[in-house]
Amino acid sequence: MNIIIIEDEFRAAKSLQNLILDLKPDAKILGVYDSIEMSVEALSKDVKPDLIFMDIHLSDGLSFEIFKQIEITCPVVFCTAFDQYMLDAFKSKGVDYVLKPFSREDIAEALRKVDELKKFFQKNELPDLEALLKNINQPQPTSKSSFLVFKNQKYTTILTENIAYFYIHNEITHLVTFDKEQFQLTQSLGQVAEQVSDKQFFRVNRQYLVNFKAIKEMEHYFQRKILVKLIIETPEKLLINKEKTHSFFTWLEDR
Repeated sequence: MNIIIIEDEFRAAKSLQNLILDLKPDAKILGVYDSIEMSVEALSKDVKPDLIFMDIHLSDGLSFEIFKQIEITCPVVFCTAFDQYMLDAFKSKGVDYVLKPFSREDIAEALRKVDELKKFFQKNELPDLEALLKNINQPQPTSKSSFLVFKNQKYTTILTENIAYFYIHNEITHLVTFDKEQFQLTQSLGQVAEQVSDKQFFRVNRQYLVNFKAIKEMEHYFQRKILVKLIIETPEKLLINKEKTHSFFTWLEDR
Protein backbone atom coordinates (compact mmCIF):
# COMPACT_ATOMS: atom_id res chain seq x y z
CA MET A 1 0.00 0.00 0.00
CA ASN A 2 1.38 3.39 -1.02
CA ILE A 3 0.72 6.10 1.56
CA ILE A 4 1.43 9.81 1.83
CA ILE A 5 1.30 11.92 4.98
CA ILE A 6 0.16 15.55 4.96
CA GLU A 7 1.16 17.00 8.32
CA ASP A 8 2.92 20.23 9.31
CA GLU A 9 4.05 19.11 12.79
CA PHE A 10 7.36 17.28 12.44
CA ARG A 11 6.96 15.12 15.55
CA ALA A 12 3.39 14.14 14.68
CA ALA A 13 4.41 13.25 11.11
CA LYS A 14 7.36 11.18 12.33
CA SER A 15 5.24 9.38 14.93
CA LEU A 16 2.56 8.66 12.34
CA GLN A 17 5.11 7.36 9.86
CA ASN A 18 6.66 5.02 12.44
CA LEU A 19 3.28 3.68 13.54
CA ILE A 20 2.13 3.00 9.98
CA LEU A 21 5.30 1.12 9.07
CA ASP A 22 5.18 -0.82 12.31
CA LEU A 23 1.53 -1.82 11.83
CA LYS A 24 1.81 -2.40 8.08
CA PRO A 25 5.42 -3.36 7.22
CA ASP A 26 4.58 -3.79 3.53
CA ALA A 27 3.41 -0.16 3.27
CA LYS A 28 5.49 2.42 1.46
CA ILE A 29 5.52 6.09 2.50
CA LEU A 30 5.70 7.99 -0.79
CA GLY A 31 6.19 11.35 0.86
CA VAL A 32 5.49 13.68 3.78
CA TYR A 33 4.17 17.17 2.97
CA ASP A 34 3.53 20.05 5.35
CA SER A 35 1.46 22.48 3.29
CA ILE A 36 -1.41 22.78 0.84
CA GLU A 37 0.96 24.03 -1.85
CA MET A 38 3.39 21.12 -1.52
CA SER A 39 0.58 18.57 -1.38
CA VAL A 40 -1.15 19.88 -4.49
CA GLU A 41 2.14 20.00 -6.37
CA ALA A 42 3.01 16.41 -5.42
CA LEU A 43 -0.44 15.00 -6.16
CA SER A 44 -0.55 16.83 -9.50
CA LYS A 45 2.51 14.91 -10.67
CA ASP A 46 3.49 11.29 -10.24
CA VAL A 47 2.49 10.70 -6.60
CA LYS A 48 -0.38 8.18 -6.71
CA PRO A 49 -1.19 7.06 -3.15
CA ASP A 50 -3.60 4.34 -2.11
CA LEU A 51 -4.23 6.17 1.16
CA ILE A 52 -3.59 9.62 2.62
CA PHE A 53 -3.18 10.53 6.29
CA MET A 54 -4.02 14.22 6.46
CA ASP A 55 -3.92 16.89 9.14
CA ILE A 56 -6.53 19.65 8.79
CA HIS A 57 -4.64 22.71 10.05
CA LEU A 58 -1.60 23.11 7.80
CA SER A 59 1.00 25.86 7.61
CA ASP A 60 -0.84 27.66 4.79
CA GLY A 61 -4.49 26.97 5.64
CA LEU A 62 -7.05 24.20 6.01
CA SER A 63 -6.32 21.02 4.09
CA PHE A 64 -9.83 21.02 2.59
CA GLU A 65 -8.40 23.52 0.09
CA ILE A 66 -6.46 20.63 -1.46
CA PHE A 67 -9.73 19.00 -2.57
CA LYS A 68 -10.75 22.24 -4.31
CA GLN A 69 -7.55 22.35 -6.35
CA ILE A 70 -7.07 18.70 -7.29
CA GLU A 71 -9.16 15.54 -7.51
CA ILE A 72 -8.29 12.98 -4.84
CA THR A 73 -9.57 9.49 -5.60
CA CYS A 74 -8.10 7.51 -2.69
CA PRO A 75 -9.50 7.30 0.86
CA VAL A 76 -8.31 9.81 3.46
CA VAL A 77 -7.77 9.42 7.20
CA PHE A 78 -7.91 12.79 8.92
CA CYS A 79 -5.67 13.27 11.98
CA THR A 80 -6.33 16.50 13.85
CA ALA A 81 -6.55 18.12 17.27
CA PHE A 82 -9.89 19.70 16.37
CA ASP A 83 -13.26 17.93 16.39
CA GLN A 84 -15.41 20.59 14.68
CA TYR A 85 -14.46 19.56 11.14
CA MET A 86 -15.90 16.05 11.22
CA LEU A 87 -18.72 16.70 8.75
CA ASP A 88 -16.37 18.38 6.27
CA ALA A 89 -13.93 15.49 6.66
CA PHE A 90 -16.48 12.82 5.78
CA LYS A 91 -17.58 14.89 2.77
CA SER A 92 -13.95 14.88 1.57
CA LYS A 93 -13.46 11.11 1.13
CA GLY A 94 -12.73 10.70 4.82
CA VAL A 95 -12.94 7.11 6.05
CA ASP A 96 -11.85 7.90 9.61
CA TYR A 97 -11.36 10.91 11.88
CA VAL A 98 -8.56 10.47 14.41
CA LEU A 99 -8.13 13.02 17.17
CA LYS A 100 -4.68 13.99 18.41
CA PRO A 101 -2.87 12.87 20.42
CA PHE A 102 -3.48 9.63 18.54
CA SER A 103 -2.51 6.20 19.83
CA ARG A 104 -1.26 3.04 18.18
CA GLU A 105 -4.81 1.63 18.53
CA ASP A 106 -6.28 4.66 16.71
CA ILE A 107 -4.00 4.21 13.70
CA ALA A 108 -4.48 0.43 13.70
CA GLU A 109 -8.27 0.94 13.64
CA ALA A 110 -7.99 3.42 10.77
CA LEU A 111 -5.87 1.00 8.72
CA ARG A 112 -8.32 -1.80 9.48
CA LYS A 113 -11.21 0.28 8.12
CA VAL A 114 -9.30 0.98 4.91
CA ASP A 115 -8.53 -2.73 4.46
CA GLU A 116 -12.19 -3.64 5.00
CA LEU A 117 -13.30 -1.10 2.39
CA LYS A 118 -10.78 -2.48 -0.08
CA LYS A 119 -11.96 -6.06 0.52
CA PHE A 120 -15.59 -5.01 0.16
CA PHE A 121 -15.09 -3.44 -3.27
CA GLN A 122 -12.97 -6.37 -4.42
CA LYS A 123 -15.70 -8.84 -3.46
CA ASN A 124 -18.70 -6.93 -4.74
CA GLU A 125 -19.13 -6.64 -8.47
CA LEU A 126 -20.89 -3.76 -10.17
CA PRO A 127 -24.68 -4.18 -10.14
CA ASP A 128 -26.51 -5.50 -13.17
CA LEU A 129 -27.62 -2.40 -15.06
CA GLU A 130 -30.82 -3.98 -16.43
CA ALA A 131 -31.90 -5.12 -12.96
CA LEU A 132 -31.03 -1.71 -11.55
CA LEU A 133 -33.18 0.09 -14.11
CA LYS A 134 -36.03 -2.34 -13.43
CA ASN A 135 -35.86 -1.53 -9.72
CA ILE A 136 -35.84 2.18 -10.43
CA ASN A 137 -39.02 1.84 -12.45
CA GLN A 138 -40.78 -0.06 -9.69
CA PRO A 139 -43.19 2.05 -7.61
CA GLN A 140 -41.44 3.10 -4.41
CA PRO A 141 -43.13 2.50 -1.03
CA THR A 142 -44.44 5.59 0.67
CA SER A 143 -43.49 6.49 4.22
CA LYS A 144 -46.05 6.23 6.98
CA SER A 145 -47.61 9.66 7.59
CA SER A 146 -49.19 8.91 10.99
CA PHE A 147 -49.44 6.32 13.77
CA LEU A 148 -52.61 5.12 15.46
CA VAL A 149 -52.11 5.10 19.24
CA PHE A 150 -54.20 4.18 22.29
CA LYS A 151 -54.00 5.88 25.67
CA ASN A 152 -56.43 6.55 28.53
CA GLN A 153 -59.07 4.42 26.82
CA LYS A 154 -58.94 6.60 23.70
CA TYR A 155 -57.58 6.15 20.19
CA THR A 156 -55.88 9.01 18.39
CA THR A 157 -53.49 9.51 15.46
CA ILE A 158 -50.08 11.14 15.74
CA LEU A 159 -48.57 12.67 12.62
CA THR A 160 -45.13 11.20 11.94
CA GLU A 161 -43.67 14.69 11.45
CA ASN A 162 -44.65 15.48 15.07
CA ILE A 163 -42.69 12.53 16.49
CA ALA A 164 -39.31 13.39 18.00
CA TYR A 165 -38.13 9.83 18.55
CA PHE A 166 -39.08 6.20 19.14
CA TYR A 167 -37.41 4.05 21.77
CA ILE A 168 -37.62 0.63 23.42
CA HIS A 169 -38.27 0.14 27.12
CA ASN A 170 -38.99 -3.25 28.67
CA GLU A 171 -39.25 -4.67 25.12
CA ILE A 172 -42.09 -2.24 24.27
CA THR A 173 -41.76 0.43 21.60
CA HIS A 174 -42.62 3.95 22.72
CA LEU A 175 -43.39 7.02 20.63
CA VAL A 176 -42.44 10.47 21.97
CA THR A 177 -43.73 13.68 20.37
CA PHE A 178 -42.14 17.11 20.29
CA ASP A 179 -44.77 18.10 22.87
CA LYS A 180 -43.28 15.42 25.17
CA GLU A 181 -46.35 13.20 24.93
CA GLN A 182 -45.59 9.50 25.08
CA PHE A 183 -47.49 6.52 23.66
CA GLN A 184 -46.91 2.78 23.40
CA LEU A 185 -46.92 0.96 20.07
CA THR A 186 -47.55 -2.66 19.19
CA GLN A 187 -44.88 -2.71 16.47
CA SER A 188 -41.23 -3.46 17.11
CA LEU A 189 -38.69 -0.70 16.62
CA GLY A 190 -37.42 -2.53 13.55
CA GLN A 191 -40.90 -2.52 12.02
CA VAL A 192 -41.29 1.19 12.77
CA ALA A 193 -37.93 1.93 11.13
CA GLU A 194 -39.15 0.25 7.93
CA GLN A 195 -42.34 2.35 7.92
CA VAL A 196 -40.84 5.83 8.37
CA SER A 197 -38.66 7.80 5.97
CA ASP A 198 -34.98 6.94 6.27
CA LYS A 199 -34.26 10.51 5.25
CA GLN A 200 -36.11 11.79 8.32
CA PHE A 201 -35.34 9.11 10.93
CA PHE A 202 -32.10 7.40 11.89
CA ARG A 203 -31.60 4.29 14.06
CA VAL A 204 -28.81 5.59 16.30
CA ASN A 205 -28.60 2.31 18.23
CA ARG A 206 -30.76 -0.70 19.12
CA GLN A 207 -32.93 1.34 21.48
CA TYR A 208 -33.52 4.64 19.65
CA LEU A 209 -34.85 5.88 16.32
CA VAL A 210 -34.63 9.68 16.11
CA ASN A 211 -36.11 12.42 13.94
CA PHE A 212 -33.61 14.72 12.20
CA LYS A 213 -35.59 17.74 13.42
CA ALA A 214 -35.15 16.60 17.03
CA ILE A 215 -31.36 16.64 16.96
CA LYS A 216 -29.83 19.57 18.82
CA GLU A 217 -26.09 18.81 18.83
CA MET A 218 -23.45 16.07 18.94
CA GLU A 219 -20.19 15.71 20.81
CA HIS A 220 -17.39 13.21 21.22
CA TYR A 221 -17.74 10.64 23.99
CA PHE A 222 -15.59 7.89 25.48
CA GLN A 223 -14.23 5.09 23.27
CA ARG A 224 -14.67 7.21 20.13
CA LYS A 225 -18.44 7.17 20.40
CA ILE A 226 -20.70 10.11 19.53
CA LEU A 227 -23.15 11.52 22.07
CA VAL A 228 -26.31 12.83 20.41
CA LYS A 229 -28.41 15.42 22.24
CA LEU A 230 -32.01 16.10 21.29
CA ILE A 231 -34.07 19.23 21.85
CA ILE A 232 -36.15 17.22 24.35
CA GLU A 233 -34.80 14.89 27.01
CA THR A 234 -34.43 11.15 26.53
CA PRO A 235 -34.49 8.54 29.32
CA GLU A 236 -30.93 7.50 28.45
CA LYS A 237 -27.88 8.95 26.73
CA LEU A 238 -28.00 8.51 22.97
CA LEU A 239 -24.66 7.01 21.99
CA ILE A 240 -23.51 6.03 18.51
CA ASN A 241 -20.64 3.57 18.33
CA LYS A 242 -17.60 4.28 16.17
CA GLU A 243 -18.65 1.75 13.52
CA LYS A 244 -21.86 3.70 12.84
CA THR A 245 -20.41 7.22 13.03
CA HIS A 246 -19.68 7.51 9.33
CA SER A 247 -23.17 6.52 8.20
CA PHE A 248 -24.70 8.85 10.81
CA PHE A 249 -22.78 11.91 9.61
CA THR A 250 -23.50 10.99 5.99
CA TRP A 251 -27.20 10.87 6.88
CA LEU A 252 -26.97 14.27 8.58
CA GLU A 253 -25.36 15.76 5.52
CA ASP A 254 -27.77 14.16 3.02
CA ARG A 255 -30.59 16.63 3.24
